[in-house]
Amino acid sequence: MEQLRYGILSTSSIAPRFIAAVRAAGAGEIVALSSRTLDKAKEKADLWEIPTAYGSHWELLQDKRVNIVYISTVNAQHHPWARAALEQGKCVICEKPCTTSESQTRELFALAREKGLFFMEAEKMLFLPAILELQSRIEQGQLGEIYMAEMAHSFKATYNNWMFDRAAGGGPLLSSGIYAVQLLQFLFGRIETISGVKSSLEDGTEWQYVLSGKTETGVLFNAKNSTRAVLDNTARIFGTKGWAEIPEYWKARKVIFHIDGKTEECAYPCEHELIYEVQHILSCMQEGRLTSSVVTEEISAGGIAAIEVVKRQWNDI
Repeated sequence: MEQLRYGILSTSSIAPRFIAAVRAAGAGEIVALSSRTLDKAKEKADLWEIPTAYGSHWELLQDKRVNIVYISTVNAQHHPWARAALEQGKCVICEKPCTTSESQTRELFALAREKGLFFMEAEKMLFLPAILELQSRIEQGQLGEIYMAEMAHSFKATYNNWMFDRAAGGGPLLSSGIYAVQLLQFLFGRIETISGVKSSLEDGTEWQYVLSGKTETGVLFNAKNSTRAVLDNTARIFGTKGWAEIPEYWKARKVIFHIDGKTEECAYPCEHELIYEVQHILSCMQEGRLTSSVVTEEISAGGIAAIEVVKRQWNDI
């Protein structure tokens, strides 16, 4: 397999973290970066020590050195740029949410298969050792039968000026809710039922929400997010023998088990939480895979399908 030569499509806030993880893992080379203006691209390329800067994403996609593209644009632009990259013969890593609809997500996976190219949604959470430890303990039955789960996530939206722009795919449901539903799918299977309530801005864009529902394995759940209230930013899984808590579950560095009256903390400190994701990407490419065995098409499509159900209830689509 030839070395992975990444093109970074967008100068978003997560891009430098992905770049740092690739370099720390020795999982490829960062050869080019693009932004909507050449000045912004040059500024970030100098800051992040990337040799080539492009003032348009199309120029990046035409760079023959680039064989894999990392897309971290605003949510609504994931689908068109991922499609364009695949059409140009590039493998694609697309930040979560993969797209804003199940049909768009399925389309990209189908196109990647047709082109013989690797395609994956960048869902870092599902590769974290703390999450894998939780999955292992659940499968071993250490928590007993799992019946309930709850997740809380809060953040200030000021660092993303598009967060409440409906046309850009804004609103915390897409950006935060996708973590909750994909974690539930990963641990407990397909989301069988889901509903939600929200607090909205004047244009209808949510600024906080509460979701509830049930997985196909019978686990009842609630997931909440607020961009104003301060929540405890923790996921909790409840079984017949005990419960587990995962602080900041979307970037978890530890999981705490409370079983039979005893508490055990499993800590996994790391500098770059995306390192496990980029290592997996490299392994997939070395094995000649077209999709991830972890962030599968069903995880990606099923997650956004659950989000769409809620948005239809809110008359947002």
